[in-house]
Amino acid sequence: MNLKVDDFLDKLDFPLFIVTAAAGDKRSGCLVGFVSQCSIDPARLLVCISEKNHTHEVAKMSAALAVHLIPKERTDLVDLFGSHTGYDIDKFSRCEWSAGPDGAPLLAGCPSRVVGRVIDAQPVGDHTAFLVEAVEASAGKEPIYMFSMALKERVEPGQPP
Repeated sequence: MNLKVDDFLDKLDFPLFIVTAAAGDKRSGCLVGFVSQCSIDPARLLVCISEKNHTHEVAKMSAALAVHLIPKERTDLVDLFGSHTGYDIDKFSRCEWSAGPDGAPLLAGCPSRVVGRVIDAQPVGDHTAFLVEAVEASAGKEPIYMFSMALKERVEPGQPP
């Protein structure tokens, strides 16, 4: 049987997010397409990060992750966090940020975000699913707009798939 899963998934337009993490003096962040609310009370998100990604390495040691919505005018952040790898550059030296709960890096250019404490992490194929419980959230004043998979052609991945 020849599965056409890629053909099916190519028809979907998932939102993209920037996820950041910190552990000790290490920081990392990347563009991700697999984030989902998975509980209302308590408020929890499932955040999946590729095992090939530098952010995965840092997230596995992190107490919290920050999940950022990306304002439409911040294509610079999409390029920075989607086209570069933390193995090669310090992304945070190229953008404005501050430390949030448990040191999670908060991007000044993405004021709509949720910070969640990591309460579990499980391998799910070539990604790890991090279950995070919200401890802080903000909804900036920018209009509701999210970058999505339809725009992925504009980003040259920092890590191979």
